[in-house]
Amino acid sequence: MIGRYGPDHLGVALVILSFVLSILYAIIGYLPLLFISYFTFGLTLFRMLSRNMRRRRAENDKFIKYWWPVKARCKRFIGRVKGFFTHKYIKCPKCKAKLRVPRGAGKIKVTCIKCEEKFLMKS
Repeated sequence: MIGRYGPDHLGVALVILSFVLSILYAIIGYLPLLFISYFTFGLTLFRMLSRNMRRRRAENDKFIKYWWPVKARCKRFIGRVKGFFTHKYIKCPKCKAKLRVPRGAGKIKVTCIKCEEKFLMKS
């Protein structure tokens, strides 16, 4: 692998996509899914064995630019789902910032971290 590009974030995503498409083909039996799966896996191998590192790095950077905001949004959503029973999410009445307060604490005084607005609410 000396002088070759190797694995990166886009390569891992392509392998996962290839695997998912293969499973879908096994379930549905729609033949084009299998060909697309083989194509994505072949593209991954081509990228890993490529010697044109500058071009592969540019492809990976472009992928990361679009993928990481999606990943961050998913992580926030999963965090909110996990904390649903222990925390409540509210909006500041002044600046509309999202705040997290503990559930079941009774009537509490909340201070917004952005605008310093203080208000009472039942949690």
